[in-house]
Amino acid sequence: EVFAAFHPDQKFVQKFLKPLLIGELVATEPNQDANKNAEIIQDFDHLREQTENRGLFQAQPLFFCLHLSHILVLEAVAWLMVSYWGTSWTMTLLCSVLLATAQSQAGWLQHDFGHLSVFKKSKWNHLVHKFIIGHLKGASANWWNHRHFQHHAKPNIFKKDPDINMMDIFVLGNTQPVEYGIKKIKHYPYNYQHQYFFLVAPPLLIPVFYNYNIMKTMITRRDWVDLAWASTYYIRYFYYYVPLYGVFGSLALMMFVRFLESHWFVWVTQMSHLPMEIDHERRQDWLTMQLQATCNIEQSFFNDWFSGHLNFQIEHHLFPRMPRHNYQLVAPQVRQLCEKHGIPYETKTLWRGMVDVFRSLKTSGELWLDAYLHK
Repeated sequence: EVFAAFHPDQKFVQKFLKPLLIGELVATEPNQDANKNAEIIQDFDHLREQTENRGLFQAQPLFFCLHLSHILVLEAVAWLMVSYWGTSWTMTLLCSVLLATAQSQAGWLQHDFGHLSVFKKSKWNHLVHKFIIGHLKGASANWWNHRHFQHHAKPNIFKKDPDINMMDIFVLGNTQPVEYGIKKIKHYPYNYQHQYFFLVAPPLLIPVFYNYNIMKTMITRRDWVDLAWASTYYIRYFYYYVPLYGVFGSLALMMFVRFLESHWFVWVTQMSHLPMEIDHERRQDWLTMQLQATCNIEQSFFNDWFSGHLNFQIEHHLFPRMPRHNYQLVAPQVRQLCEKHGIPYETKTLWRGMVDVFRSLKTSGELWLDAYLHK
């Protein structure tokens, strides 16, 4: 199920598996998939086949061209403002907001190409992905792929989803807090994590953790291609902004833009995952596993744009290769399938999705404190 979800050309990628074959399991070997619901698997395979026949995996080139164009326009307007009207605090703040918006939207666009959901040929998706994440954002395509596909394969599963590896800064879900409390693990006052979350995650994730991790990964893995692409972003940025702000001023502007973008990124990505079920591996079928780890945010023009259509997180996780403009077309069928099998299909308002991030951290912190003091 995971293999089918990720790869557009099944026969082609099968060739790369041959050197990895270790052996065949004997018929008497215990099956780790034995507890999966065969009917759910069959029904979802049928739904996937229906979506392919309806052409829902075919992208609309104009949609992605317009999306790229509005990113380039935002960047151009941001520079023209401070270039013509000066670098006053007001102009600098407006410039920062426009650049942060462009960076956030470029983040959603690189996500599309990273999932091979635009072009029919994978190599064209990979090439444009490197351009957008490298040249427009100064990041690494390989770093993103390595993390993001682990997240999609096992969302919200400890030790398998890197997005919930919080380095013991936070405890998540209902299981981890109790385990930490029983073991008397107290790296931080977790009962206050819903408060210090605002000081750690939204402001620091991109400008500190991601920036450091991306550069370290490219250098230590000698990923010179991605490093070259990322270098073009910094060369272009400093070429345009050093004459206006100087070296230190340009660095400060860049970090402030990353600071703004980080808030945007954290809230959008976490509101669909963090309040959901977070636990250890239970070897569930694809549909059940994804629905327990994801929820949707109500559809609207603003929500679609603001989240890069990740307000349809359920459909995106079920069909990661589907172009995002088709999520709303398959959503009714997904909902019907969930109703048939009694699987909750959760949709929230944008405000409630953000508030639930806070609530889930507070609940997990309280579970930790109770286990820490009384178990």
